[in-house]
Amino acid sequence: MAMLPSPGDAPTTPSPRTIIGLIVGVAALLAAMVTAFALPAANSAPHDVPIGVVASSTQADRMSQQLNGFDVTRYDDADAAQDAIEQRDIYGALIVDGQDVNAMVASAASPAVATAISTIAANVAGTTGGSSQTVDIRSFPPDDPRGAGLAAGALPLALGGWISAMVIMLLIHTPGSRILAALGVSVVGGLVLVATLTYVIGTFDGSYWVTSVAAMLGIAATCFAVLGLRELLGGAGLAIAAILLIFLGNPLSGLASAPEMLPTPWGYIGQLLPPGATGTMLRDVAFFNGNGAMHSILVLLCWLLGGLALYLLGVWRNRRSNEVDEDEIHIGRHAVDEATATT
Repeated sequence: MAMLPSPGDAPTTPSPRTIIGLIVGVAALLAAMVTAFALPAANSAPHDVPIGVVASSTQADRMSQQLNGFDVTRYDDADAAQDAIEQRDIYGALIVDGQDVNAMVASAASPAVATAISTIAANVAGTTGGSSQTVDIRSFPPDDPRGAGLAAGALPLALGGWISAMVIMLLIHTPGSRILAALGVSVVGGLVLVATLTYVIGTFDGSYWVTSVAAMLGIAATCFAVLGLRELLGGAGLAIAAILLIFLGNPLSGLASAPEMLPTPWGYIGQLLPPGATGTMLRDVAFFNGNGAMHSILVLLCWLLGGLALYLLGVWRNRRSNEVDEDEIHIGRHAVDEATATT
């Protein structure tokens, strides 16, 4: 009869195939990470970025044909263009006044796009012999003029929700308590996140409480998605969550530039994942009175409710499995008792 190895036995030497597989797997993982994080940034360029033009119909049509990568909408006057910017319909506008071409931007919507619009205005004015000025109707606070705090927030949001779910699964073992813990993490995490961005980094200057509620929704969506995938699919669920939130969600969030600056359709896909949706919602709530935030809110609600549904389904399935196992154990014990009594 084969003997089981004792704890004091020397460890088995891995086969060359195992070592080679490990090396190849790690190399492939590193290549995938570099591709996921660097490729979107390396190919950053305008892709149907919505902007406005205040000019005659002829001038607007000419500019629309010349501005590759921009989706141009004509407005009758500067006030109409400003309303469209504040409603998050466009990122900025070119205002043609004779030979002068001025830029109206909202750098809080995207510093990269605001810079591009200002550059276009200066270039067009240079060809007409006029002058160019830029008016920024909504900017980041002076302490963080480029919005670095918001741009850097995608990875902490993804990792925070993933790590929170892991800790909850590790330390808390009852389904109801796990749900309460996830809600508590979301509330406290949202308050701390916005407090840090507002009072430490200086990225936000809007309503602290309203912005905190938005952050709570984003963290809850991430946390419940990880909980649900882990409860239903086990280790495979964690791998799926890591791919969606970290490998794809972070680089495709568009927070460093704008979703329309990423290659098509990656910018759109990024807005369907929690990091991108949360970042866009925070931007809309903090700087634009919630205008344009409905899409992000619906996306996050789908992740939150979908994650909760997966979690409850996993709990139900595991409970049924445990009940079947207990019934089989009970039947086996009963058969043994009967056999013993007979003998």
